[in-house]
Amino acid sequence: MQTLVLLALVGLGAQLVDGSLGMAYGVTSTTLLLAIGTNPAAASATVHLAEIGTTLASGASHWRFGNVDWRVVARIGVPGAIGAFAGATFLSWLSTDLAKPVMSVLLLALGVYVLSRFTFRGLRTDKIGQPLRRRFLAPLGLVGGFLDATGGGGWGPVGTPAILASGRLEPRKVIGSIDTSEFFVAVAASLGFLVGLGTAGIDPMWATALLLGGLVAAPVAAWLVRLVPPRVLGSAVGGVIVLTNSRTLLATVDLAPAWTTVVLAAVVVLWAAAVAWSVRAHRREQSVTMARTTTQDAHSVGG
Repeated sequence: MQTLVLLALVGLGAQLVDGSLGMAYGVTSTTLLLAIGTNPAAASATVHLAEIGTTLASGASHWRFGNVDWRVVARIGVPGAIGAFAGATFLSWLSTDLAKPVMSVLLLALGVYVLSRFTFRGLRTDKIGQPLRRRFLAPLGLVGGFLDATGGGGWGPVGTPAILASGRLEPRKVIGSIDTSEFFVAVAASLGFLVGLGTAGIDPMWATALLLGGLVAAPVAAWLVRLVPPRVLGSAVGGVIVLTNSRTLLATVDLAPAWTTVVLAAVVVLWAAAVAWSVRAHRREQSVTMARTTTQDAHSVGG
């Protein structure tokens, strides 16, 4: 019972972050399942099964708040489903001993990417309104879907920063569109795992707990997406992913406990510094925006 409550809380927290940032539900949930000893393929299968419900609820909530661009959903969702099915069947064929470090490396790499992307670069908004072409979205969907299934997460960490970096879609619509299109990825990945694994190792109670937590958070996250600074949240989530998967990888090598503690402490220090940097950068951006607004108002009054 304690495990189910913990999973529900993780599902709630992960969906709250995912729905307001456009990433991290799968990575966060899969990381926890790996930490408590779940088979990597079964962990990813369980999370994607729960995501069928959470992504549907999240997409509906984002649509209600006007956060969805349906052209983007169509152009990235179908290739994403194809990539997810291929990734799920590939992971199902890997041995457990090989799959666990492979998945941890993928999750760690995604965490480093999210952390560095939001800490040092922030968001680009100078090309808002220009169309996103299929030749950009289709390959992005294929790669994101494959990584999402093999790593237990990756659709958001790949898709959200890439579209944000293009500067062609306002952040809230990037997040809403990625969350909505993830429904297709979750369905396709679940089918792939069903073909490759059957129901072996998948705990329906765990999937239900993750689902219930996510359902509670989905409408709240769709509302919060207009309020929470994505740059700060991105650094915070990236740090969690890096720390947890660093711990998993260190456990697979013959390293003295003292050195393990030193490495993890260094990761925590770097994570805290990244979040602090993002907070300061966000405040500077706000100050610049307010100064420009004040200057424009003054010119309007003077004119």
